[in-house]
Amino acid sequence: MPRQALLVSILCACVCPAAFAQGKAPDGATRPGPAAPLFFRVDWVPVAGLPVEHPLDQRAVANPNLELKLYGPSGKDIQENGQLDSTSNPMHLWTGLCAQPCALAVRDKNNYVDLTGMGKIRWVTKISGLHQIHPILKLADGAWILGEHADGSVFDYHTTDFTLSESRWIQLDIEKDVTRGRWLEKVDLSKVDEIGFTDLMPGSGHGDGGYSDLGWFEVYGKPVPRAGAAKR
Repeated sequence: MPRQALLVSILCACVCPAAFAQGKAPDGATRPGPAAPLFFRVDWVPVAGLPVEHPLDQRAVANPNLELKLYGPSGKDIQENGQLDSTSNPMHLWTGLCAQPCALAVRDKNNYVDLTGMGKIRWVTKISGLHQIHPILKLADGAWILGEHADGSVFDYHTTDFTLSESRWIQLDIEKDVTRGRWLEKVDLSKVDEIGFTDLMPGSGHGDGGYSDLGWFEVYGKPVPRAGAAKR
């Protein structure tokens, strides 16, 4: 066998098993699997008859299959703001008037969602001060958890995404919107009831100071039908 052909054969024998082993990364770890499908997208829409800035409620949610939930001591103080097709002031919610911590979540009426593996969130965020936006989840058993991952830029709105299985999680007291205990060793993301966000901080009012803006956001995962709900 010619020398060049021999070298190619040796390289293939060494590289191919590592590169093509099913379900295993080169270091032997399990691969995360295929990308998760889009489960839902939340778009905020203007509410007829109300000013540009107004308290957020169900009418601002474009998707009729999603239920809006407001939590924390100041959840009802979250505002909707923005204008359609505006790049400098897109449709978003704003926490500046939350005198105490506030949180928001949405739930699909017909399905839980499996966020294991490559389940992820993609969202548009902007913040002021030291605020950072964290994901929160309500599990099927009623437990609330908050993810260590945080986003927010003071300069502009940015679109970011993150895989939920990569984050550490901690118990969340949803009524007070504060964390409890230490990082959880195990979290089962296979059946999630509600998905949302909090920044765990009060707002500072209008003007620069401290608040969070959240534009549209998407959740990627596999639907798990609720009992009695039709499959979609």
